[in-house]
Amino acid sequence: MLIIKGQEQNATQEKQRNKIKNDYDMDINICADILDDNIISTDTTYDRNSSLSMNYIDIFLEALSAEKGRSSKTLSSYESDLRLANDSIPVGLLNATHEDIQSYLSSLPDKASSISRKASALRGFYKFLLLEKIISINPTTNLELPKSNRTLPQFLSIQEIDLLISSAGDIKTSVRLRAMIELLYASGLRVSELCELPMTALLGDKLLIHGKGAKERIVPMHKSAIDALNKWLEIRDRNIESKYVFPSHGKSGHITRDGFFKILKKCASLSGISPSRVSPHVLRHSFASHLLSGGANLRAIQTMLGHEDISTTQIYTHILPEKLQETIVQHHPLAKIKGQ
Repeated sequence: MLIIKGQEQNATQEKQRNKIKNDYDMDINICADILDDNIISTDTTYDRNSSLSMNYIDIFLEALSAEKGRSSKTLSSYESDLRLANDSIPVGLLNATHEDIQSYLSSLPDKASSISRKASALRGFYKFLLLEKIISINPTTNLELPKSNRTLPQFLSIQEIDLLISSAGDIKTSVRLRAMIELLYASGLRVSELCELPMTALLGDKLLIHGKGAKERIVPMHKSAIDALNKWLEIRDRNIESKYVFPSHGKSGHITRDGFFKILKKCASLSGISPSRVSPHVLRHSFASHLLSGGANLRAIQTMLGHEDISTTQIYTHILPEKLQETIVQHHPLAKIKGQ
């Protein structure tokens, strides 16, 4: 009986440890997806010091880099959020209670989405400390956060996308620009993934994308995008030897996000679309929105976008209510029965 009881206790402890690990992974993934939607912390005023909390922040960031493969920009945002919290809470993060964390988050003047991101960073940090048995109580359990009114994604109509692609012909670097727009809209790439796309990513009618967290995904391309890409490669191969699909003579070796952004804005003006409505991320949103409108599976869209958590992808379900209602009427079995 004692052996069985001991086995049950071990199983319970292992189950609790796995739950903590899964929760930790989820918070890290959700925070990364929020960062993906351009909510990036730029506060770098918090200097290092020799406190114990700071040392554990360093260890946590090293673990994120080694185990999760987070980008330097993502790590910088985590670091800024955690160091700000450590400096703002009198007893520091390592000694903070639930009340300390709640009071700190409640005092922030930031908008709800930014507070939510900071809370996710704190949850990930404390769950890491729990996994490493550095603390025994998680002070971020049951935090009360302001309700987030997350901005719905902005996207262009199919007709506007066609106008944008057509207007690319009036730009000096028209062949390259058209290829980039076609790829963004055809594959839903992040702008960094597009600008830094290596030649080794080209797999015929598919792309092998190395996304956030060093995770790979295969993204298909339709014929129009393939044709536009091949036309650019014919020109590119004549003059440039580079590992990048869209190279440049700059320090990075590839076209920069800012460079592409400026050309895209000019293209929007030529097409008669307000430049304020056009950005690389808007094209990514348009890709997802139009796929969902056409009846694509949400999980498939999640995979193609490279979202680690389905909750990030689910925001697209709120922007097409009429189309989704029509889908339910057409395909739900009970709706069909009632319509007979």
